[in-house]
Amino acid sequence: MEDYFILPVKYNGEILEFEGRLLPQGYVHKIEIIINKIPVLFEPDEERSYRALVSTEHLEGKAAKLSYGLLKAIAEKLESLPG
Repeated sequence: MEDYFILPVKYNGEILEFEGRLLPQGYVHKIEIIINKIPVLFEPDEERSYRALVSTEHLEGKAAKLSYGLLKAIAEKLESLPG
């Protein structure tokens, strides 16, 4: 079962909305967020901070479409959610 949702994120003074889905895997989970047509996986580390993972095949020619600040804003939003 996949749970799709819309994640609103405040970035550069704007509220941006991203499509996401929860990917449960046993006792852990990952969250896939689509950013500029690039699937980015966010997974919690030991401190429950989220880190972003992007496949190199998705980055070729598209790296400029992903900014560190945006990835950080999305990770912080995910960390603020209850759960």
